[in-house]
Amino acid sequence: MEIVQSVANRVLNNVQNVIIGKTSEIRLTLLALLCEGHLLIEDVPGVGKTMLARSIARSIGCTFRRIQFTPDMLPSDVTGVSIYNQKTQEFEFRSGPIFAQIVLTDEINRATPKTQSALLEAMEERQVTVDGITYAMARPFMVLATQNPIEYEGTFPLPEAQVDRFMMRIHLGYPLKNHETEMLSRQSDHHPIQDVDQVVSVEELVDAQKAVRTIYVDNLVKDYIVDLVNTTRDHPDIYLGASPRGSLALFAVARAWAAMEGRDFVVPDDVKLLAESTLAHRLIVSPSARIKNVTARQIIEDALRHTPVPGARAR
Repeated sequence: MEIVQSVANRVLNNVQNVIIGKTSEIRLTLLALLCEGHLLIEDVPGVGKTMLARSIARSIGCTFRRIQFTPDMLPSDVTGVSIYNQKTQEFEFRSGPIFAQIVLTDEINRATPKTQSALLEAMEERQVTVDGITYAMARPFMVLATQNPIEYEGTFPLPEAQVDRFMMRIHLGYPLKNHETEMLSRQSDHHPIQDVDQVVSVEELVDAQKAVRTIYVDNLVKDYIVDLVNTTRDHPDIYLGASPRGSLALFAVARAWAAMEGRDFVVPDDVKLLAESTLAHRLIVSPSARIKNVTARQIIEDALRHTPVPGARAR
């Protein structure tokens, strides 16, 4: 697991030069990257969502594109369009900004559902189909989407099918006072993003992603993951519980977390630690529970309390 730890630590230390005091959030972002998943960052403006994506892309030498979603944006503005070339008398495909390895979709909920759906094929199948022709995405490929949870005017809430395709959801939050003061000092003459260099090659990242898939997960832990997800489906305050994709996501991030901790096996504590960030955004709380201010986070905590944790056994 040395390759996973080495890649994660180098990128973490590099990104912390720009994003101060958010170690756990950066580690969660790296988990999604190591699992070839996508990340939803839900937070207020100005807390470093774009800088996080740019720092990650610079650290691993990946191509980076930013898409600012607006209500008048069309699907072709994301995927690309075929243009007729009068010289060759043929249509040529001009690729859109989705054709990058790290893609930041800023304020994703400001685009119409039709435009949001342009991301679905790319996120799930790592390909884009335009005019009947399929184009493969470069590897690694990761979408980091942001949305503002406060301002809802002129927004289109993400449909459940799209939210479910994000492996994890994180919240950056405001920095502590001492961290914000340090931020002011670091940006007195130039922005720290200018000093971020590549510390990991794409090949090393791909090798780390392959190593994560070799982590051992006992059947007892697999049963625990499934039981935990089933508990969310049967909870009285839930209208719609976590999907099987949620089980797969929790299974994957638990393996990545174990590898980052230097272990070649997953323990139940890994699952418990990552359950909220992996499952909470997939839950739909019932209307009667929302009236009582019940949140998805509380339901996950309740599921963790009531789901029996498996014991150890000799391998």
